[in-house]
Amino acid sequence: MHFSELIQTIKERREALDVTQDVLAELSGVGLRTVKQFESGKGNPTLSTLHKLADVLGMEVCLKIKNISPTK
Repeated sequence: MHFSELIQTIKERREALDVTQDVLAELSGVGLRTVKQFESGKGNPTLSTLHKLADVLGMEVCLKIKNISPTK
């Protein structure tokens, strides 16, 4: 999933649950400014922040690490 898709997915989930950005920030312990920047595509949240937001929204963050062979 690309970052823009992640932003859209979280925003859509928040809206589907009828949760405002203010409430999401409060429940997740993430600053309102951070939530607004993230949803506008201007922020670069940490994995910890993404986990906090997802947890409040009943979602899960799954990280895949791609194995790339070093070139010689």
